[in-house]
Amino acid sequence: MHTLLITGPGGAGRTTVAAATALAAARHGQRVLLLSGDIGDPLTALVGDPAAPGLRVARVDSGEEFRDELVALQQRGSALLGMVGARPLGAEEITELPGAEEFALLRALRRAAAAPGTDLVVVDMPPLHRTVATLALPAQLRRYLTRLLPAERQAARALRPVLAQLAGVPMPAQWLYETAARWDEELAAVQAVVEADTTELRLVAEPGPAAADALRLGRLGLALQQLPVSALVANRTVPTESADPWLAGLAAQQQKYAAEWAAELPVVALAHLGRDPRGPQDLELLADTDGLVPGAPAPRRAWAVEDRLAEDGVLVWVVPLPGAHKSDLDLVRRGDELLLTAGPHRRIVPLPAALRRCTVSGAALAEGELRIRFTPDPGLWPRAR
Repeated sequence: MHTLLITGPGGAGRTTVAAATALAAARHGQRVLLLSGDIGDPLTALVGDPAAPGLRVARVDSGEEFRDELVALQQRGSALLGMVGARPLGAEEITELPGAEEFALLRALRRAAAAPGTDLVVVDMPPLHRTVATLALPAQLRRYLTRLLPAERQAARALRPVLAQLAGVPMPAQWLYETAARWDEELAAVQAVVEADTTELRLVAEPGPAAADALRLGRLGLALQQLPVSALVANRTVPTESADPWLAGLAAQQQKYAAEWAAELPVVALAHLGRDPRGPQDLELLADTDGLVPGAPAPRRAWAVEDRLAEDGVLVWVVPLPGAHKSDLDLVRRGDELLLTAGPHRRIVPLPAALRRCTVSGAALAEGELRIRFTPDPGLWPRAR
């Protein structure tokens, strides 16, 4: 099954493009699920009710998911809550907290990826900056769980039932570790979907200077998370042959930025209808656009380690960061991890095994690649016989 995540700067028309893409794929014979977490359910108005054959629409209710999860958490920890005199919250008095929408969307993405009878899942993601943070969440939270509740805790697991029987109540640590294990399992499943070769991202933007700045920073964040972008939809493009000077100027500006984007990514131009798309008829017009139906996603490009020991005495870790400027970047080695900063984005990545026995000896940015040089540490590097 193929998963297509669609995002872009706020106001770029992500929802319309997601709906048009899903409709185009359904018209080509694919069984498509269109998924969104937008409040107000704009998708139903766009695709119609019922939707076209082969197309299903689902909306994530983050408020309901948050209530259900918190009620279930209280039930699992009822003994511990009773020990401290807590009063559990009723479902009717629970309102979702910031961040609940992102978690609900990720869980829905995992469920959709595992559902049978679907060829393509099209996901109407949040605005680009929030999408970068959302897709980074599973790996980040799993790292936090590993650090805060390390694997060494497993050694004491066999003693917990005995201690619980002696105390007469479940041990708080047992409940904590069981909850953490359940979260880690679910986060791992979500992370597997996000990082799968069958998952790809498509960006939506209205060609212009503001979109160019937002896309550069967004692509930088996605690249830092090793999430490749397969294509860019240049949305609301106006005709180039207009006699009106204002429209001609706008068209020239759009063509300029679209051409710059096309030098790096496949670009699909989606025409401006002269109005905001409001229903199935408008969506049909957009779905006729060539290139809108996604093909098979390309394999992801790993961060390669180049062996230049014979030539220069170093190993080079190549990190693709398209659009990066030297002033955007910073890196710090801490133990067996590297803290990488690219603009407003940061990622902590474990070093490959060979690089852990080296010291960072320099870095350079060229043609969209950060090349980090590592020199073998004589005290740790295997000696040649």
